[in-house]
Order: sequence, then structure tokens, then C-alpha cells
Amino acid sequence: MKNLLHNTALTTLLLATLQSCSSPESSAAKNRSDSTAFYTANDFTTIKKTDAHVHVQVNDSVFVNQAIKDNVNLFSIDYDDVNEPPPMEVQEEYALFLQKSFPERFQYATTISVRKFNDDDWTTQNISYMRNSLAKGAKAVKIYKVIGMSLRDKQNKLVMIDDPRFDSLFAFLEENHVPVVGHLGEPRNCWLPVEKMTVKGDISYFTQWPIYHMYKHPEMPSYEDQISARDNMLAKHPTLTFVGAHLGSLEWNVDSLAARLDRFPNMAVDMAARIVHLEVQARDNWQKVHDFLIKYNDRLLYATDLVIIEQSDHTKAIKSAHETWTNDWKFFTSDEKMTSLQFDGSFKGMKLPKYVIDNIYSKNARNWLGVFKGE
Repeated sequence: MKNLLHNTALTTLLLATLQSCSSPESSAAKNRSDSTAFYTANDFTTIKKTDAHVHVQVNDSVFVNQAIKDNVNLFSIDYDDVNEPPPMEVQEEYALFLQKSFPERFQYATTISVRKFNDDDWTTQNISYMRNSLAKGAKAVKIYKVIGMSLRDKQNKLVMIDDPRFDSLFAFLEENHVPVVGHLGEPRNCWLPVEKMTVKGDISYFTQWPIYHMYKHPEMPSYEDQISARDNMLAKHPTLTFVGAHLGSLEWNVDSLAARLDRFPNMAVDMAARIVHLEVQARDNWQKVHDFLIKYNDRLLYATDLVIIEQSDHTKAIKSAHETWTNDWKFFTSDEKMTSLQFDGSFKGMKLPKYVIDNIYSKNARNWLGVFKGE
């Protein structure tokens, strides 16, 4: 009887301990603990990070070596646009060279081509190319903004991403669990008059290149048309793993982005070239941006859109990369007062908890893109 009572007591104690560990109160306490742990500037090189959207188009290790110094993994993304050489086949050669040279630090996404969109075997051509790239190590497939912005069919009509002719491609990607990185549309500033644009870089670019300033081309699809086509495509393909490049072209408003993330559970976004838009919103409403980053911390991928090509000044490129990575780290991890050359006024850093930083800078890239999974 004594042994029975002793065993019963141990069992009761064990059950109580397990219940305590899994109780809401215990989980809440853990979250409170996590939310009070933060990184600092001194942690920058000690924490392994992933830049989930760069374009490295060189047979040169200088850029990757800088990333290694800053403890940054690189996910380089191929694209295909006749107006932006080199072609995707050459980009893939660069990617394969660097992937072989730095397998633990460099991975890449392949893409599709719309150069022969009106050929009868266009779908077969692209599925074959994707299969070949995936067999070589590509982790995802890039869909580029030429769809919806310049691609035309045999009747010279602009083709949007929800066109049925893309359905077979997306079905292939769904069936094979291949993530898609989608750059669809442009920043909303592209459709606004210059005086209403929110960042100076857009003002400068669209002033210099009015042909790309959609505000001046009302005959082209609207911003809302671009976003709706993307949303329609996602609704048609609910099991497609989709990472919206550049904050999903919803960079201007975290509420609009949150609404899409709520609607499409298989959608995440990368921050490539759009962190400045979070900073603009932080200037005006810090709490809203902070709360958004906390709530959707498992749907956001750190990325920069840094580019290095053969013609680049490599010394300048690696200096710019280092400054970008360190400044972004400061924005996300500190609560310091900051300014930007891209807009007037100041803003405060987000000072996000460690668990949020870990997700944004590393875990989400693994979970959504399947990259650097050995870490």
C-alpha cells in the first residue's frame, strides 16, 4: 500500500507538472519573458541572419565574403525581363557558381520567362526549365512584374497574373510544394502624382523616367487592378506558398497588408527595398507599425533587394550592403531616434523582442522558402 501511495503521489505530481507547463498561464509567462529579451547593436555579427531577396550576378566572391563578415546568408533571386539584362539563364549560371562555392551561405530562386508567352508550348517550356533549376538546387520560383505591366497576348492585350494561362504553372508549383516569390505591381507611389509620393527615391526615379510613372499613363492597369489580379490568383490557388516581394506591393499601409495576410494564410511577404516605407509609417504612427510587426512576425522576411552586377563598383557595393544591413538592424532592434535621406522628419526604432527578430531575420526564410534549413 505504501508503494502504491508513493507511486500515485509521483504520478499526481508529474501530471500537475505537465499541466503547469502546458497551461495558458505558463505560455503567457513564457511570452512575457520572450517579450522582454532584446538584441543590441553588439549582437549584429553574432546572430546569423538571412537577406531573403538580393540579386548577385557576378562570378566573384567579394559580395558573399562581406555577407559572411556580417553573418548574413544570401538568397539571390533570378528574374527575366528583356529590358533588364542579363537573361535568366546567365543569372542562373552566376547563382550556381556561388551556390557551389558557398553552399552554406548562398542559395537562389529560379524564375519563368514570358519571352515566348504566345507560343503554344510556352507552359511546357517553363515547367521544363523550372524542373531543371529545382534539380540543381533552386529553392523557389520568381514571378516578375512584367506580368501585368508589359506582357501582352496575341491581341496586344495586357496580361495579368490571374489569367487562366498561368493556372497550369501554379498547379505544378502547388503539387510540388515549390514556393513562389511574386513581384507583382509596383509601389503605390507609381500611380500617384509626384507631389504626393512618400519617399524621395520614388520622386527622383519617376521624374527621371516618366515612361514608368503610371500616373501619367491612365490607359494602363491601375494600382488596384494589379493588387486585385494578385489576390484573384491567390484565391484560385489556395495551397500555393506565396511570398509577396516588396511587402506585397502593399508597402504604403500596414493595415492593408494585414488584411491580405488575414485573408490568405499561405501568403507571407519580404521587405525588399520597402523598409523605408515602414519607417515613414513609424514616423507618423510608431505604435501601429510596432504592433503590426509583432502580430505578423511569422509572416515577414527580412530582405533588402541589394544588387551587384559585373559592372558594379564592388568596393562601393559591399560598403553599401554593410551600411544597409547595420542600419536595418538598428531600426528593428533599438528604440533610438533615427532619420532617413528618403523623407523628412525622424522616427524611432522598433525595438522588437528577440523572438520576433529571430523569425524575421532567419526562421521565416526557412519556413516559407525552405532555405538554409540546416541551421
